[in-house]
Amino acid sequence: MDPSFKGAAKRLDDIDLPKLGALIGAGEDELHAFIDVETRGSGFDPQGRPIILFERHKFYKNVPASKRAQAVNAGLANKTPGGYGKESEQYGKLLKAIAIDRQAALYSCSWGLAQIMGFNHKLAGYDTVEAMVAAFMADEEAHLQAAVTFIKNTHIDDELRAHNWAGFAFGYNGENYRINAYDRKLAEAYRKWSRIKDTPWPQAAPPAPAKPTPAPAAPKPPLAAPTAPVAKQGFWAALINLILKLLGRK
Repeated sequence: MDPSFKGAAKRLDDIDLPKLGALIGAGEDELHAFIDVETRGSGFDPQGRPIILFERHKFYKNVPASKRAQAVNAGLANKTPGGYGKESEQYGKLLKAIAIDRQAALYSCSWGLAQIMGFNHKLAGYDTVEAMVAAFMADEEAHLQAAVTFIKNTHIDDELRAHNWAGFAFGYNGENYRINAYDRKLAEAYRKWSRIKDTPWPQAAPPAPAKPTPAPAAPKPPLAAPTAPVAKQGFWAALINLILKLLGRK
């Protein structure tokens, strides 16, 4: 992986939203709202790196105990959330944390368009956090695909489809979602996008109805056995019968 975290940084195509939303029965308006609230609509920073937020309380939890004091003394780990700093400072913090423990550092950031935590890589469809980050460096479609997979695997797709914004925000952001008013922001963003024309998405044609199977023809009755013809009397038999009749007359 490039240590600068710079990749192709391909942006979403318009068709990606309805295409990926269809995997969980959601429309592009729901996904637009979700993206707006999580990252203000962009998955990459001005340098083409995936947007991140380094979370010091997660690093405190994820870093091995033998390295925790070093992380705390460096100002990178704390029991309590907060102290995030400016967006422009996030990669500086990440690189310093990597110098202490690489996996714990990657685990302790939220990544990309959907701000998926590194430690949730398996719920997002990746075997390792390294694989997830590498995919995120390449294409925003991978960001959204991971979000859709996470939503499905955590069983909050029904809340999204029902526009149960509080339930969805709780499932995605945790019990502190109210502090940042995620539910209200999602509702407002959805109202905005629902007034904008959607990208046409060719739905699969319904399967053709099965042709009725013709009923099997009724079996024909067996033909009657031909009647054996009656044998005709021969000439000599008729002559003998005639003679016998004549002799019998007196």
